[in-house]
Amino acid sequence: MQLKNTLQLLAVLLFLPLTILAQKGNIRGSVIDDATGEALFGVTVVVKGTTNGSVTDFDGKFDLKLDPGTYDLQASFVSYKTITITGVTVSANEVTLIDGIRLAEDVAELEEVVITAEAINTTEAALLTVKRKSANVIDGISAANFRKIGDSDAASAAKRVTGVSVEGGKYVFVRGLGDRYTKTSLNNVDIPGLDPDRNSIQIDIFPTNLIDNMIVLKSFTADLPADFTGGIVNIETKDFPDEKIIDASFGVGINPSMHFNNNYLSYKGGETDFLGFDDGTRALPQTARLGALDIPSPLNGNATDQEVTNFLNEFTPTLGALNQTSFMNYNLGLTFADQITLKNGNKLGYIVTGSYKSSTVFYDEAFFGEYQKSANPDVTEMITATTQDGSVAEQNVLLGGLAGLAYKTDFSKFRLNFMRLQNGETRTAQFDIVDDPDGEATGKSGFLAISDNLEYNERSITNFFLNGEHVNSDASWNIDWRASATISTQDDPDIRKTAYTIINNDYIFSTGAAGNPSRLWRELDEINVVGKLDITREFEAFGNDAKLKFGASQVFKERDYEILQFSVRFDRNIPSGFWQGQASEVWTQENLYPSGAELYISSGNPDPNPNEYNSTVSNTGFYVSSELNPSEKLKTVIGLRAENYVQEHTGRDISGENVLDGERVLDSFDLFPSVNLIYGLNESQNLRVSYSKTIARPSFKELSFAQILDPVSNRIFNGGLFEFEGSWDGNLRETDINNFDIRWEKFMDGGQLFSISGFYKTFANPIELVRIPQATTNNEFQPRNVGDGRVVGIELELRKNLEFISPRLSNWSLNGNFTYVESSVEMTDTEFVSRENFLKTGESLENTRDMAGQAPWIVNLGIQYENFGNGLDAGLFYNVKGETLTVVGGGLFPDVYSEPFHSLNFNLNKSLGLDNRTSINFSIENILNDVREEFYQSYNSTDQLFTSFNPGMTIGLGINHSF
Repeated sequence: MQLKNTLQLLAVLLFLPLTILAQKGNIRGSVIDDATGEALFGVTVVVKGTTNGSVTDFDGKFDLKLDPGTYDLQASFVSYKTITITGVTVSANEVTLIDGIRLAEDVAELEEVVITAEAINTTEAALLTVKRKSANVIDGISAANFRKIGDSDAASAAKRVTGVSVEGGKYVFVRGLGDRYTKTSLNNVDIPGLDPDRNSIQIDIFPTNLIDNMIVLKSFTADLPADFTGGIVNIETKDFPDEKIIDASFGVGINPSMHFNNNYLSYKGGETDFLGFDDGTRALPQTARLGALDIPSPLNGNATDQEVTNFLNEFTPTLGALNQTSFMNYNLGLTFADQITLKNGNKLGYIVTGSYKSSTVFYDEAFFGEYQKSANPDVTEMITATTQDGSVAEQNVLLGGLAGLAYKTDFSKFRLNFMRLQNGETRTAQFDIVDDPDGEATGKSGFLAISDNLEYNERSITNFFLNGEHVNSDASWNIDWRASATISTQDDPDIRKTAYTIINNDYIFSTGAAGNPSRLWRELDEINVVGKLDITREFEAFGNDAKLKFGASQVFKERDYEILQFSVRFDRNIPSGFWQGQASEVWTQENLYPSGAELYISSGNPDPNPNEYNSTVSNTGFYVSSELNPSEKLKTVIGLRAENYVQEHTGRDISGENVLDGERVLDSFDLFPSVNLIYGLNESQNLRVSYSKTIARPSFKELSFAQILDPVSNRIFNGGLFEFEGSWDGNLRETDINNFDIRWEKFMDGGQLFSISGFYKTFANPIELVRIPQATTNNEFQPRNVGDGRVVGIELELRKNLEFISPRLSNWSLNGNFTYVESSVEMTDTEFVSRENFLKTGESLENTRDMAGQAPWIVNLGIQYENFGNGLDAGLFYNVKGETLTVVGGGLFPDVYSEPFHSLNFNLNKSLGLDNRTSINFSIENILNDVREEFYQSYNSTDQLFTSFNPGMTIGLGINHSF
């Protein structure tokens, strides 16, 4: 008994300090300069009337550990007004956040300013001040606002950023310029997205509780990469979470026109499709990688009947789509994060998050159309070349994870992040095909057909990010270095198309019509390595603060790409009535060679393969930039960036006449000057004027000989290196861009803003996707340089609280922007002549047209209710952009324009519980039930459909809980 009592006493003594420690809480926050929005290093933050305090680090962060209770804090710094924050509540084992304490410099009167903690927590002071004082035009949204509005991912939050539209719920576009002119970066470093052919990444993969801020830069400065024109969207992840985070989320979405529909299409895939990758079911047999003359087939005469049969049995036999019942969308998320103070006073932060999303799309009235102009100048109506209408079903899975460590000392900070994203999409379609129904289309044979299309696309990103930041004792020198390595893969294993030609109610396979069944494999592997160094020196010039910034960057990319295609053939004459029009009847044991239809595989891959290439890019950049204040009101930011860009390519065209082996297809050294002038009319108003030179370069795919077929739309992409006699020399060049901006902006309390902007851009040799005039049999497109272009526009932005109407409307706000743009491109001689040859009677032709991809106008509007006190946020958001040229025609082929899509969405977030640990989100997307459509347009002709999809209306419900 005595021993038991002794052990109990020892346990109490041992764990008593931990018990006492566990009862304490923390106050954490940041201090910024009221004039610049920058973090203040060395500010003393104490409990008023005591010596219990902390000093901010070079990030402006402080951390106080206190017993539960209510305190007044005092923040002071030499030559700044002392500020007292009253009513700061500390709870046991909890963190109280005080975001953005603003210290104002005042050397004349050092009086004290008193403010409540609640007032600080309900503002976005830092971001607003940074925006007002920024060297370039920026917009954005901060972590403080994420907490208030409850958006679960970056794509949802981006919709609230002025001047931004989100395409497909994933991709950010700025000022209506397409993906070619918009970049997305993570932690200020380039990162390829799940689609390696896009500049921008799918930002819906980032949960908002990991984001410190999201900034949209609309004008260029020398420290930025030169290959953007519309803007850069930078997502900055948290390094040191301010409080312990254990978050779990679950959400569902239901689209009545798509979900729980028993006509949904699918097919038997692999056992791991639900995780976003194939388990090998769709893998290409190794024997099929042999040369066209070496694979076992009766055509080659190199194998026995049994060897041919065994070879065919290595393939998955499924060729036909099945009807299933579609399921609703759903998503899951889990996040764990915290920071630890080590014994030496340094801090260690860590973040681990995982997410899973599954979404189902079903278009039961999908349409693809091909139309031509009549050669008769008196006939204005277009001729139907080919139409495909039917159903398209997509099952998309996204599995993502991110883990991060951060370590901070008095003068240094280090970050290490690892991110893995896995995406798999099953796509199934059935179409009725009508080719040249009137017998008038050029290059068409005229037939009826039905087809089953089975696809699977598997994409992944693995990213490693390492960052270090160092300052000296007075923070006058800052060194920031970053290194990032990304491995991207994109595979399309076993794309299957089975199309029956219908003649007199008989189903046949005809090479001169809908073709034989086909199977295709595509593989892409890409490595992206980035190194970046930025050095900043703060000093004094003209009696004011100044900065000199210089640095360097190195980007290396390498891509391997391969397409292997095979045709299904039959070694016997198939009698009438043999096929019943079901794709599932084709690849059966009864039909495999040498039985039944004597089915076998024929390779369409010559050796060497023209659809196999290797490309590399090396981009070395250097820059210097100075930020000076010649007067109290004028700030000048002048910089020069140099980039040496080399792209090498190994590949050949389909004729075999043009073979490249590590040859340089793009080699340039360019200088990119930038000048930004900011004149402060007063404390709340700025006048900005800027000029910069930027560039847009062709992608790997564009600067290749690759021919890429979209089996669903039956459209073929041709790499820009292909020559077409008389219309294209195969020399795809980069686009040089000059940017001029002027902007007046007025900042008001509570994050209110009004601004008017004007911009003018010139484009030398812009790249556009052009319909190939010579390809009359197939629907083929190619990226080409067209004539010089220009864009001139005006942009109005407004964020306004409605309290000025009535005090009862103090929680309501209106935000929106309107952009109007006029764009034009000078036609090349080839394009002008091709259009001139098909002019209609009474039609005139100018040598300019609209720029492809540039919307003529954009409207973003939102009305929002926000009550931080009761945790309620709701908003109605509307977005539409004007009719936009998407595919450039010429000759026989009319231009294609997208119709305005009127997107009206509702979003509501409600926090629950005494400590607001639970939040519920309710959303409705596409309330107007609008349809996405693109049309052929021609002089005095009825518009004809190019594509049509009805996304329907989706109702979403989600819940998030912080433990």
